[in-house]
Amino acid sequence: MYIVDGKTIKLTRGDTLVIQLQLKLKTTGEEYTPQEGDTVRFGLKSKLNASRTSYIEREPLVEKSISIDDMLLRLDPEDTKSLPFGDYKYDIEVTFSDGKVDTVINDAPFVLLPEVV
Repeated sequence: MYIVDGKTIKLTRGDTLVIQLQLKLKTTGEEYTPQEGDTVRFGLKSKLNASRTSYIEREPLVEKSISIDDMLLRLDPEDTKSLPFGDYKYDIEVTFSDGKVDTVINDAPFVLLPEVV
């Protein structure tokens, strides 16, 4: 089971997530229409350091490429089944074919819910 409320994603650990993304560029506020050569990436991290200036993980706990053909974010059961329940943060970043980068969703809530079975 998953729930999307604004930018908040709640997912039962070990479940499949498939979300159609509709992104707006932070730099212009315009809806993002993928172009050939662009890449889109999802990254999930857990906790900020004590000074709340950066995440304790150097690399994302889960990182996924998002196809510009369908703009679907897909998380498979194995992506989350070994993670502890709780609160995480995610971002979605677009790297344009010319090398410019726009983090279109930044530091958004992601809640990993326990499964009963």
